[in-house]
Amino acid sequence: SSRSAAPLAAPESMSTPATSAHDGQSGTFPDLQKLLSRTGPMANVGNYGTIFDPPLPFEPSPEILSFMQQHARVLVVGAGGLGCELLKDLALSGFGKIDVIDMDTIDVSNLNRQFLFRKADVGRPKSTVAAEFIMKRVSGVTVEAHFCPIQDKPADWYRQFQVIVMGLDSIEARRWLNAMACSLVTFEVDMETGQRKPDLTSVIPLVDGGTEGFSGHVRVMYPCVSGCFECTLNLFPPQQAVPLCTIAETPRNAAHCILYAHLIEAPKQFGDEKQDKDDPAYQQWVFQRAEERAAQFNIPGVTLMHTQGVIKNIIPAIASTNAIVAAACANEVFKVLTNCAAYVNNNLMYIGGQGVYAPTFRYERSPECIVCGAGVQVEIASSATLTQLLEQLAADPRLRLKTPSLRCEAGALQDDPTLYMRGVLEAEYRPNLDKPLSQLFADGSVLLVTDPSVPSPCIKVAVKFASLALS
Repeated sequence: SSRSAAPLAAPESMSTPATSAHDGQSGTFPDLQKLLSRTGPMANVGNYGTIFDPPLPFEPSPEILSFMQQHARVLVVGAGGLGCELLKDLALSGFGKIDVIDMDTIDVSNLNRQFLFRKADVGRPKSTVAAEFIMKRVSGVTVEAHFCPIQDKPADWYRQFQVIVMGLDSIEARRWLNAMACSLVTFEVDMETGQRKPDLTSVIPLVDGGTEGFSGHVRVMYPCVSGCFECTLNLFPPQQAVPLCTIAETPRNAAHCILYAHLIEAPKQFGDEKQDKDDPAYQQWVFQRAEERAAQFNIPGVTLMHTQGVIKNIIPAIASTNAIVAAACANEVFKVLTNCAAYVNNNLMYIGGQGVYAPTFRYERSPECIVCGAGVQVEIASSATLTQLLEQLAADPRLRLKTPSLRCEAGALQDDPTLYMRGVLEAEYRPNLDKPLSQLFADGSVLLVTDPSVPSPCIKVAVKFASLALS
């Protein structure tokens, strides 16, 4: 009803007076001036939470705030529920140059929690509207909008930022950004130990925030210095795809019935006409068909709300959780750029379902990380075929591959080092699929793997031939 929907979005005519926050005067942010121009008992002295060796203590200076307002550039990735809160918090925390990138447009379902948007903005780019709103409300701050996928920007574009803060709802996007940040790191050789060490001036910190229902997390990552996102990829369960035959023949739960109506019945009813998942009429149609399907198999639990969640793949989002996690992210960005206090080292969990619980703990680097580590080693029998190796790589939770292509970097036993290639050249390399690995490359060879799900251009996998146990 219109009465219940009224509080979800502010009226179109609501006045939006500008907040004077970045006027460059000495009176701007007096509390921040005091915080950054003098030390104190809570200042970062390098005795807690630092990832650097030796630690870097806080050096107070009145110039820090000026640097934040006039020179430091912060990139916000995502302008959804978390991104809107992040933009507001960063603009009101003294940051004067902010960029925001998002490829989505505003939908009416966003208005209840993405507070920078109004009903008149539906259909417009999220990044553009969010930037306009922040600059209208906070004078002196510059927010540059980028309406495109993150993959469209080159490496040099990302190199210009002092910190990147992510408000994403996609594992794939996080993996890609993490790999991009790691690829920007340059290395130098330690003359005493001879080991390669990252040049800290090339390290762009990443602050990652995420929410689901009453829970959330904030993570601070220094690419190639601390544990990166890929190091802990195995903590995220792989997305389980439901076989279409199960949906069509033996549904087991309410979601299967909803997917049957959405994926199988809808094309029969509407043909090639693409249906709007946000259309209430279409949602009602799917709900009714799903109810009929559930009744045939005595499956309970089909509701209109559940139907909306399944067909739109909705992750539960609560405005208060977004606000809390975004505030924590902005706080970490502030501490990382100013070094005024110890930042999270390196993960904070927020659990707010029954009270407030926010433990912190440290994720370690993985020596087998495909992005910041030495790579992955797999073990397989030399008699196994290339098909079996591809299946093993696809099932490896460290890799999460979908359709890998393989090329031998060293140790190839045939003239062409390419073992298998997807796409137009697939037929040329198909005969290799049935060959034993011992005929294709030597034990301990390093394979270059490319795959749509891999964030880097390619990853290295060392293959060790397993010795057969004697029976």
